[in-house]
Amino acid sequence: MRIEEVTGPREAYLDLLKLADEGEAAVRNYLHDGRLFVARSGDEVLGAALYAPVDGETVELKNIALYEDARGKGTGRALIEDGIARHTEMGFTRMIVGTANSSIGNLAFYQKCGFRVCGIRRDFFLSYPEPIWENGIRAFDMVMFERVLHEPGHGEE
Repeated sequence: MRIEEVTGPREAYLDLLKLADEGEAAVRNYLHDGRLFVARSGDEVLGAALYAPVDGETVELKNIALYEDARGKGTGRALIEDGIARHTEMGFTRMIVGTANSSIGNLAFYQKCGFRVCGIRRDFFLSYPEPIWENGIRAFDMVMFERVLHEPGHGEE
């Protein structure tokens, strides 16, 4: 598996990114922000991650999406670790990501990847055109996570 940055048109990845965000309008709103990376095996796209700077210190993982066949095989974690390495090198010290209160698998996944809960964006999903239901739970709130990135030049003891 290799991870590479998308430097050309991003429309080809819209359907993939929609797997992780119920609202096409929402994806289109950030599709051209920040940096988009894809994980590939040969010519096959396995997944993608889109990162957008919030400020000089914080980068947000806006979307991470994997095709069904690539799930549970370390692809998502590899995309996140690659993004962390690249953004740490660029001087970012914090990465944030949000997911719906109803996304039980994502809540566990981000914590397994070293993120910690840092806030709640109440009623975030009420602006979506249709209600979102997962695991028998309606998505109302965005649960925000953060991970402090290793600062360059500060070795671990």
